[in-house]
Amino acid sequence: MFNTFERMVAFRYLRARRKEGFISVISGFSLLGIALGVATLIIVMSVMNGFRAELVGRVLGLNGHLSVYGLNGPIDDYDAFARELAELDVVVQAMPTIEAQALVTHRGSASGAVIRGVRPDEFLNRPAIAANLRIENRADFSGDDTIAIGSRMAQRLGLTLGDSLTLIAPQGSATAFGTVPRSRAYRIAAIFDVGMYEYDNNFIYMPLEAAQVLFMLKDRATTIDLFIENPENLAAARAAIEPQIQGRGRLWDWQQANSSFFTALQVERNVMFLILTLIILVAAINIISTLVMAVTDKQADIAIL
Repeated sequence: MFNTFERMVAFRYLRARRKEGFISVISGFSLLGIALGVATLIIVMSVMNGFRAELVGRVLGLNGHLSVYGLNGPIDDYDAFARELAELDVVVQAMPTIEAQALVTHRGSASGAVIRGVRPDEFLNRPAIAANLRIENRADFSGDDTIAIGSRMAQRLGLTLGDSLTLIAPQGSATAFGTVPRSRAYRIAAIFDVGMYEYDNNFIYMPLEAAQVLFMLKDRATTIDLFIENPENLAAARAAIEPQIQGRGRLWDWQQANSSFFTALQVERNVMFLILTLIILVAAINIISTLVMAVTDKQADIAIL
């Protein structure tokens, strides 16, 4: 326990004397600057991390963590290949898909779109899609004449459930007058909304068999999407998967597919961290200089004590 004299000395030097009032004000502002700088750093970095986590969750909700593409075009006997990959310890699910581009036409307007052919149950059971999916009956998304479009595309083209949309595939039919593009009208069985404009405006899903007919890929798939337990740990997954597909396909992960976007996000995050660190550094230098001035002013008192 402090005795009366020690307590008196401690409070005496904790309080600023009248001639040291300016130093006390500087210390207060410096302390406030560090507090605000640290708080801003924590808030900004938390927002950036939350934004990245939300973005990654939406991207991975529609795309495989890793994708296997055929070395020389579409993959034959894709079901057996998918089962073989699904048996690996690091792989949770393997889904054969068809991904291609097509032209969308409706009431005189035309635009490009990415077409993905998937099995109906695999599409309807994806959490990112099932959470915001408009569909009257899950059985409607089946057959060779139904599709699911994004909410932004539906708004842009003025479409709703039950309407028709014409798709024109680049793989054409040979005729005496040359290659004629293949086109067909499809009924809109579902409208999804994943919260990302790129997907809601440009992506169209259809049953796998319907995509095989449209793009003339009988009994073949263009991709096998792989899902793993930890999408951030791609190095270990690659090490286990690549020997299995050696000579039969090439591996492409979600970070490579979205490298430009996530690189820009990382650069922005690093710049914000640097700027906020400089703010804290300036406030810290102010406190250090104030303490040095206070100690220099009290050298005689320190010598006596």
